[in-house]
Amino acid sequence: MQTLLAIKTQSWLIWFLRGVVTLGFLVLAGRLVDLQIIRGKYFRVLAEENRIRRVVIVAPRGRIFARGGEVITDNGQVQKEVVFEKSGIEKHDAETSESTKSLITEWVRTYPQADVFAHLTGYLGEVSQEELGKVEAQCLEKGPRKLGALIGRGGLEEKYDCTLRGIDGEELIEVDAFGERVRTLGRKNPTPGRDIHTTIDFGLQKKLAEMLKSDVGAAVITDPKGEILAFYSSPSYDPNVFNNEAKQKEAEEILTDEKKPLFNRVIGGKYHPGSVFKPVVAVAALEEEKIDGSFTYEDNGYIAIKSVYGDFTFNNWYFTQYGGREGTIDLERAITRSTDTFFYQIGELTGVEKIADWSHTFGLDEVTGIDIPGEIAGLVPNPVWKVRVKAERWFLGNTYHLSIGQGDIALTPIAVNQAIAAISNGGEYCSPHILNEEAFAGNFLCRDLGIKKENIDLVKKGMVGACSLGGTGYTFFDFKEKSGYEVGCKTGTAEVGDGTDDTHAWFTAFAPKDDPEIIATILVERGGEGSRVAGPIAREIFNYYFKVPPANDR
Repeated sequence: MQTLLAIKTQSWLIWFLRGVVTLGFLVLAGRLVDLQIIRGKYFRVLAEENRIRRVVIVAPRGRIFARGGEVITDNGQVQKEVVFEKSGIEKHDAETSESTKSLITEWVRTYPQADVFAHLTGYLGEVSQEELGKVEAQCLEKGPRKLGALIGRGGLEEKYDCTLRGIDGEELIEVDAFGERVRTLGRKNPTPGRDIHTTIDFGLQKKLAEMLKSDVGAAVITDPKGEILAFYSSPSYDPNVFNNEAKQKEAEEILTDEKKPLFNRVIGGKYHPGSVFKPVVAVAALEEEKIDGSFTYEDNGYIAIKSVYGDFTFNNWYFTQYGGREGTIDLERAITRSTDTFFYQIGELTGVEKIADWSHTFGLDEVTGIDIPGEIAGLVPNPVWKVRVKAERWFLGNTYHLSIGQGDIALTPIAVNQAIAAISNGGEYCSPHILNEEAFAGNFLCRDLGIKKENIDLVKKGMVGACSLGGTGYTFFDFKEKSGYEVGCKTGTAEVGDGTDDTHAWFTAFAPKDDPEIIATILVERGGEGSRVAGPIAREIFNYYFKVPPANDR
């Protein structure tokens, strides 16, 4: 017989168990309501996405053309097989696949001329961790950067990436529980990027690359309004290797090459300019009215200075090499013969501050604004700079060195070219550009430097003399006879200043004299004398452009 306590205990346990069971059913019912009603749509989407694969179809980038319509950068078609897996998809080259199902056509960037246009075009590389998911303000409609997407690196590919970049398409594929393809649900075709047209002269660019590729150096050719006709940095590289998985070893070799083929020497290299800087010093002296066309100087081969710091001698190159003296010369003859002592004298008369000011007017200590990334500004030293950077006073000898483009001055080839271009076209400075101005009108401007015409004409006359019989640019002595055009030029042989006897070889020239069509600047690193090394390269370029027959056909 059960006691009253036992009956009460059983009654309590029964009700407790009933409560637990009831609570369990309530929890289960609530969970079912949550899954089926409250979050049913969410889980339905997950289920749909689990059986739907989104296959991205890469859009072709816009092509890049030379001024004559020649293709500089193109796109090639490749067939990819889409392999469906339970967790996603993979793409494989169709050529290496046994299956022919699920093929899609994609585009791969190609550079038909390989290294010839490399520093102009740049190349493509995968987005970095920092770039992933970011949206460019200039092209919001193209969406965020996705994993594995390609982006322009250097050159026009980077500068105009927004323009060249297309909008990727996609294909929606339904798969079963095993990841096997069932059917295509829909397709959105990719939108190609926009083509761009450049100012590049296709044939001239190829000729320039041919002439310079065996050297380490840089060259740029423009018209008087700043249009880039040709542009080459040597050594160069093949952009095709950076978007080809089979050529990763070649890409690594380019990245680790001691000669730095990726380095754009035209806009990113700073060099002592030597005598190609003298026309700027001449303009400064004339504009500051320290000299005029009648000013003369007696060259004895050197200038000797006695000071409390010791005795110093500054020689003319002609005296150093041959023991020669120029005698009485004016500005025209001094430019023609590149007489250092003359420029020491007018540099002292003009003063370092005014030389620096006019260098700034010519844009030599600033970026030119060329429309590709990587440009740096040149350095034109002055007393304030020397105290701040070197903690040293400025001496007369520093002014002498600056006046012939030596010492601490360091300029980029593109900046030198644009300064000479401004002199050649009568004193108008034009920003250099590669994009065809008709496509983006108004972006590329010219400005009048305010230089007197008679001063410009006097400097140009001296530069024409440099490329005439008796001048330093001997490779052009017969150019007028062969072509009918007069050339203005300036040679430069700049000491490197690292304790060696090495010199950078410079040559800058324009033609025709009165209404120039091209301005070219050639630099060969540690090449030797400008007239002997850079001069012949310039002559071949001018022969090509003005259709002067080769020597054996004359």
